[in-house]
Amino acid sequence: MSERRRKVVIVGAGPAGLTAAAELLATGYEVVVLEQDEHYVGGISRTVQYKGFRFDIGGHRFFSQNPEITAWWRNRLPSEFLSVRRQSRIFYREKLYDYPLRPANALGNLGWITSAACVFSYLCSQLAPIKPEKSFEDWVCNRFGRRLYQIFFKTYTEKVWGMPCAEISSDWASQRIKGLSLKTAIFEAIRGPRQAGATTKTLIDRFEYPRLGPGMMWEKTRDDFVQGGGVVRMGKQVVEICHNGKRIASVRTRDSKGELEDWSGDDFIFSMPLRDCVLNLRPRFPEAVESAARSLKYRDFICVALMVTGENLFPDNWIYIHDPGVRVGRVQNFNNWSSEMVPRAGVTCLGLEYFCASGDPLWNLADSELIALGKTEVGKLGLVSPEDVVDGCVVRMEKAYPVYDAHYRSHVATIRDALSQLSNLQAVGRNGMHKYNNQDHSMMTGLLAARNLMGAQRDPWCVNTDAAYLEASEEKETGRLVPRSLVDKCSSKSKIPS
Repeated sequence: MSERRRKVVIVGAGPAGLTAAAELLATGYEVVVLEQDEHYVGGISRTVQYKGFRFDIGGHRFFSQNPEITAWWRNRLPSEFLSVRRQSRIFYREKLYDYPLRPANALGNLGWITSAACVFSYLCSQLAPIKPEKSFEDWVCNRFGRRLYQIFFKTYTEKVWGMPCAEISSDWASQRIKGLSLKTAIFEAIRGPRQAGATTKTLIDRFEYPRLGPGMMWEKTRDDFVQGGGVVRMGKQVVEICHNGKRIASVRTRDSKGELEDWSGDDFIFSMPLRDCVLNLRPRFPEAVESAARSLKYRDFICVALMVTGENLFPDNWIYIHDPGVRVGRVQNFNNWSSEMVPRAGVTCLGLEYFCASGDPLWNLADSELIALGKTEVGKLGLVSPEDVVDGCVVRMEKAYPVYDAHYRSHVATIRDALSQLSNLQAVGRNGMHKYNNQDHSMMTGLLAARNLMGAQRDPWCVNTDAAYLEASEEKETGRLVPRSLVDKCSSKSKIPS
């Protein structure tokens, strides 16, 4: 009689869960993947389809400094990647500014009067800098002056994170704003840059992208996994995690019809939100642990996709909207990601991104109201005439971004310590770890979790995040910093394990 294969239950069919599933299946494990969504795999990296149009939940570039992840992508989709020219700009007061900011372009667009006011504000900041420099607001004001901070930094940051810039750590600014100061800006505005990228760090001006969107990667991974004997069950929401204090025995799911089903296994990998994981444990964990879980916060996301008559509306992949008069935070032009995502000639698909909280007034608007809001706002911005919008649809994504508030780090530490007693549980992915991972980092957490079941001893929590290489090409890799409260100044500098 052959030896029984170990069974692994994976909760979540996003990049982390599916990467782990593929790795385990290839080495002989019995693997079941449970996904809450009824239709889509890929998590936030999915590609939504509507009447033949395809669009992303935020836009996902495929770029990684980890060669193993790059090879993984290429092996999965060997002939499906496009090389896409990257362009993004900032919209402010009916003008478009290069992003990251190019000094001559920024000051030129602002005009002499506003530029003079910005220079005066900058000089004041140099004479009386904010000390100690703790917040995002402090950092930017000290280097650009309060006027430029209010124009280019405040509105968008607060739209995304739903918290005042004065409560976000200066770490976020020092990582995301690429070495600019107004002194440099003035020099370039007068003299002109000596060469491209001489004073600002060089953007990665091209990136790879699957021709049918990032969901193509995860749909192919799922299909290969199922063809190889793996099991994927859609529409399965985990409502209970049964354990004996030392090991998980099974998870219970509920489907859209309310039917319950139990799934037993030898090992479990969870990419479901860390908060939900804790609150679904049965028997329940101590109140201190549940309180820490309830305290974890998330930022939710709405994409309003508009189908617009016309082509070549603007050359950008996306535009950041810094105008405080509209609620939209960013506008994607999916024709400029891949023309194959748009099925009809003469039509452009725009994705309007709104950042909100599940259950707030914006979230609760009817789809028709959100489409009407999107039409009004692109018209107000002057990007598109509302009369040219011929169709639209809405996608809501809960828990798109884990929020790094004042106490999140201590809450996560409390939860990690409590969950460590369950020897057959590993957490992976962005929401599973409440960690602002990129797609490639989430994949690496899945790979490490899978390899741990094969005898390795690697800690997925040591997979760090690195934003710098997504925005700029730098010879020296730096650890990614994310919005942190002033109370939370620590950040790990660990790199992706090779």
